[in-house]
Amino acid sequence: MSKPVPRPGILDIAAYVPGKEHAPGVARVYKLSSNETPLGASPKAIEAFKAAADNLGRYPDGQAIELREAIAAVHGLNPANILCGNGSDELLGLLCHVYLGAGDEGIITEHGFLVYKIQILGAGATPVVVREKNHTVDVDAILAAVTERTKIVFIANPGNPTGTYVPVSEIRRLQAGLPKHVVLVLDAAYAEYVRRNDYEAGIEVVSSNANVVMTRTFSKAYGLAALRVGWMYAPADIVDAVNRVRAPFNLNAAAIAAGAAAIRDQAFVQQAVSFNQMWVETLTEALEAIGLKVTPSVANFVLIHFPDIDGKRAPDADEFLMSRGYILRAMRGYGFANALRLSVGPEEANRGVIAALGEFMGRRA
Repeated sequence: MSKPVPRPGILDIAAYVPGKEHAPGVARVYKLSSNETPLGASPKAIEAFKAAADNLGRYPDGQAIELREAIAAVHGLNPANILCGNGSDELLGLLCHVYLGAGDEGIITEHGFLVYKIQILGAGATPVVVREKNHTVDVDAILAAVTERTKIVFIANPGNPTGTYVPVSEIRRLQAGLPKHVVLVLDAAYAEYVRRNDYEAGIEVVSSNANVVMTRTFSKAYGLAALRVGWMYAPADIVDAVNRVRAPFNLNAAAIAAGAAAIRDQAFVQQAVSFNQMWVETLTEALEAIGLKVTPSVANFVLIHFPDIDGKRAPDADEFLMSRGYILRAMRGYGFANALRLSVGPEEANRGVIAALGEFMGRRA
């Protein structure tokens, strides 16, 4: 060999591509491609972030005790069962690193978060993709795909990019049907936004089982996407195993301080959730009124499906919107070639997208 060569399978992985940020030639751009909150971070979190600058010469707390205790206090959990990460993405990768190897299989759903497949392949295992039903996770399809090689199952609940969710009764049925050695990962990145009586992010299921993990993020409702703060709630044995391979200072001091302040400021979070709920409903109604199909969403985005007509498909709409400064997320990589995902943005952007798509469809919004 004339140069270092990655182990087999690494170069077959399609790298994750974030949402676009720029629209060349447009004076004012609204980035609505990454599900960021339009309200930003809590003023208390920003204040804590700034205060962290006074101690840049010191290593952060490797156990993130302040953040774990704040999370535990808000959710009524034992801090010992909480592990924090550099975004929930890091934790998803660590779970694959710990529980998967060559010859193992990890189950994902056809429209699930792309990072699941990347991390399964990165661990040398095989991703098994199962179909969804009406853009929603299908428990029966997952159980039918389980083999003796299955070691982990990833569920995004709510789903991204669909915005659909699985009731807690179905999550319990899924856990009961899985072999006890299979890790069930409930990725609840958008849990704060859900207002459904039959939904539960995963705390109850984790608390009563030895093979379930719930992951959460501060990048959405808490507005700390720039700091990369995530956490997981898991049985003690799983926390112990992941801790053994976690980088010793994986969360920086500013992220720990801002995260702790953000989760304590639940009044600010509720303000963000209320704003989001109003606009998800408004956007859905307005887009359907101009002839577009929208998958019902409980998250902070809507999945918009376009007509299969020349000049009116998703790529045409994407180009049209970009020319006016509205950046949405193309969904071909998620199995929706004729759809765009629209993140809830500030009021000006939301109304602008409605008007622009009305013009694109030849109708008044």
